[in-house]
Amino acid sequence: MRLQVSPTRMEVLNLRRRLALAKRGHKLLKDKQDELMRRFMIFLDENKALRKKVDEELGKIFNLYLGVCSRTNKESLYSAIKYPQEIPEFLSSKLTVLNIKAPHIEISKQGNPFSYGLKDASPDLDITLSMLGALLPEMLKLAEIEKLIHLIADEIKKTRRRVNALEYILIPNLEETITYITMKLGELELANIVRLMKIKDIARAK
Repeated sequence: MRLQVSPTRMEVLNLRRRLALAKRGHKLLKDKQDELMRRFMIFLDENKALRKKVDEELGKIFNLYLGVCSRTNKESLYSAIKYPQEIPEFLSSKLTVLNIKAPHIEISKQGNPFSYGLKDASPDLDITLSMLGALLPEMLKLAEIEKLIHLIADEIKKTRRRVNALEYILIPNLEETITYITMKLGELELANIVRLMKIKDIARAK
C-alpha cells in the first residue's frame, strides 16, 4: 500500500533513507531470528536428554522409597524424616542468552541429611535420600532450561512478527511509494519540457 506523502524529490530522498534503514533492520532481525532458532534447538535437545535422565532417576528413587515404606513402620519412617538436619540454600541470579534474561538457581547444602539412627529406618532410606539429594541440582537445571526455552520461544515469535512486518508491509510500501513518486516526478518533468517547447515554438512564431 502506497504511503500518503508529498511527491517531491526531498520526500524520495527521505523514503530511500528509510528503505535502506528498514532493509538493514530486516537483515539484523533475520540474523537474530536464525540465531534464536539455533539456540532454541540446542536447548531443546539438552532439555530432552536431561528430562529423560531426571525421569529415570526419579523412577528409581520412587521405587526405592516404596520399598522402604513397605518394610518400615509408618510412624518410624515419619519420625526418621520429620526433622531433617541438612539445610539447603538457594542462590538466585540471572542468566543472559541473546539479551534474554532467564532465572538461574544454584544450591548449596549444609548439615547431615541423615538425621535418624540406624535402627529407625531401612538402609535403603539412606540410598533414597542420597540419590534425591544428588538429583536436586539436575532438577533445578531442568527447570532453568525449560524456562529458558519458553522465553526464547516468546522472543522468536516477537522477532518473527517484526521481520514479517518489515518484509511484507513496510519495505514493499516504501518501494511502491518511491516508484510512484519517481514516476510522478518524471511525468511532471516531461510535462514541463513539453510546455517549454510549446512556449519556445510560440516565441519563434512571433
